[in-house]
Formats: sequence, C-alpha cells, structure tokens
Amino acid sequence: MAAHHHDQKIPRGVLIGAAVLMAATFILAATSRRTLVEAQAQPQPPPVESLELSFVDQPGGGLAVIERSTGRTATLLQPTTNNFVRGVLRGMFRERKLESLGRDAVFTLARHADGRLTLEDQQTHRRVDLNAFGPDNTAAFVMILDAGRQVTR
Repeated sequence: MAAHHHDQKIPRGVLIGAAVLMAATFILAATSRRTLVEAQAQPQPPPVESLELSFVDQPGGGLAVIERSTGRTATLLQPTTNNFVRGVLRGMFRERKLESLGRDAVFTLARHADGRLTLEDQQTHRRVDLNAFGPDNTAAFVMILDAGRQVTR
C-alpha cells in the first residue's frame, strides 16, 4: 500500500502562478461583461424600413402574416413550408409563454442601414438578428418584408 504523506509541499512558483491565473480570469470575466453591457446600452440607429406584423395560425397548418397598420394579410405561409420562419417564431412564442404572455403578439420586422434584418417582439423586446442564420434563411423574412410593403401601398 502506498504511503500517504501530509508533509508534501507545493512549490511556491506553482501557487503564485495559480493565483495569477485565477485573478486574470476574474478580471477578464468582469471586463468582458461590462463591455457587453456597454455595447447593448449603445443606442441603435432607427431602421431604414420596418413593419409591424402578427402571425396567426390557420386551419390546416397555414400561417397568416398580418400587416398591423392595415390589418391585411401580407402573405400566407403554406403548411410544411418556411421552416426557418416557423422555428424563429416558435422560439419567440416560447419566451412569451415563459413570461406568461399570450399568443397575441406584435412583432417588428426591420431592415437596418447596415443590411441587418431583425425581428423583435414588441412586448418582451427580444430581438433576433436574422442575418446570423445565413442568406437562405434571411431570404424567407425578406419575402415577408416585401409582401408587407405591398399591402401598405
């Protein structure tokens, strides 16, 4: 059986190195968190184009996209199509459910000067940067923005 030694000494350099590493980790975490909060607090320029929309489930699995200022249907997403749009909305509605909010939501779909496209829940203020999911997925929301623009004319 191996002997157990209580008199083992850890070299002083190793202890100093561990202390420096822990201090650097705490400083880095505090700095990055503060930087993130400051970045989020920066005012965002207004979008160059935006629509207020509601998404309403239809019998048979369709999804009506309603442009709020006119109350008109901008487009109807057919069942089993537009999976990316449906996935984004599922996430938004999941958050609404966690906050005990109903399904009657108003979303702002916006195009920004830098080309970004965002979808924001006006009540929870949750915003999804749609460009983060690639051009093919973003194109589905561009189609909705274009269709909404048509019904406001």
